[in-house]
Amino acid sequence: MIRGSKQREAILRVLGSGTSHPTAKWIYTEVRKEIPNVSLGTVYRNLRSLKERGEILELYLGGTFSRFDGNSTDHYHFRCERCGRVFDVDEPVNKEIDVRVAQKTGFKVLSHHLEFRGICADCQKGNMNA
Repeated sequence: MIRGSKQREAILRVLGSGTSHPTAKWIYTEVRKEIPNVSLGTVYRNLRSLKERGEILELYLGGTFSRFDGNSTDHYHFRCERCGRVFDVDEPVNKEIDVRVAQKTGFKVLSHHLEFRGICADCQKGNMNA
């Protein structure tokens, strides 16, 4: 692990403080509460560094902005079509898919990403403030 920085540690705290999958701008807003003079560029650089080192995940979920996940282990996600929130899915990653695809195609499959989409429990209950 490379030398820690105050900014990097604050970003990791923000990502570890909940299960949301925030955008870089939301992370920046939260880190500024602790480090008022931090720049958006610094947050982006640290997010990129943390992602490259495998400490966080960057999620590309078809929206305008990437989202970040402090849980870097292999896992699936659910995205609510109504409120846009992203949730971790507590379901084992099916590694057999990688093997089947590799056998059928001859590709060397390193990993796969699966996103479930639908309506979250809060939105189903009509809680639009979710």
